[in-house]
Amino acid sequence: MPKLDLSAVPVKTGSIYPAPYAEMMAGRSSLRLGQAGGLTQFGVNLVTLEPGGMSSLRHWHLHEDEFVMVTDGECVMVTDAGEEVMRPGDCAAFPAGVADGHHFINRSDAPARFLVVGTKAPREVGTYSDVDLRVVIEGGSATFTHKDGTPYLPPEETR
Repeated sequence: MPKLDLSAVPVKTGSIYPAPYAEMMAGRSSLRLGQAGGLTQFGVNLVTLEPGGMSSLRHWHLHEDEFVMVTDGECVMVTDAGEEVMRPGDCAAFPAGVADGHHFINRSDAPARFLVVGTKAPREVGTYSDVDLRVVIEGGSATFTHKDGTPYLPPEETR
């Protein structure tokens, strides 16, 4: 396959999170490089966080490994152990099944970028450390529940 033309890769914005969490992902975008290259066994995404942007809710994966490398700018990695500044060349690895919630926040005044590489398990369970939310991804669709397994209803549907 020829070199990927990054200008031809669609920019993904928004989130699959239900309300009110989806709105928290403003300032985050990504290029799905692995998908653009036809990869099916693992994902490769180049994520951009604008100043104040957050990569995701703090989470951990039951079945998928995840690797992150900062390529531009500066962001803060937040894990169960606390916060650590990440700069270009800094890397972090999150093995499947390790319940260490993580995410990245851009507290600087310039965009930050990082590469995320992760396995694509046939069935994945993601648990969100700081909120009562869990996701099961299977067959290309995501189902959100509370951590106890009961269906998640956005706040406007619980009135």
